[in-house]
Amino acid sequence: MDLECYFEKSDLIPAVVQEAGTGEVLMLAYMNRESLQKTFETGYTWFYSRSRQELWNKGATSGHVQKVIDIKADCDNDTLLVTVVQTGAACHTGAHSCFFRDIWKKEKGGRPL
Repeated sequence: MDLECYFEKSDLIPAVVQEAGTGEVLMLAYMNRESLQKTFETGYTWFYSRSRQELWNKGATSGHVQKVIDIKADCDNDTLLVTVVQTGAACHTGAHSCFFRDIWKKEKGGRPL
């Protein structure tokens, strides 16, 4: 499979990871060509760490792996949606999803919190 169309704008592409059973967004990470290829080959998520500048296999240390169900590209081929079966927590904090902090929520009366 030719991966080049996904990396025309950048060497890294954002990957939104969503849980298959619930549709919950679990995390956002980045993939490069190599991590996307490793994800295809293994069936488990691989990402590129911008801070460590290296590949990492989600759950390799914690056991909280992500088995890939499917991967979709957006209309511009510059963002991926990775649907997974999550084992354990997706977030390094121990939370199931990385998106657990409410910063704005509309109240019943129509006013923000």
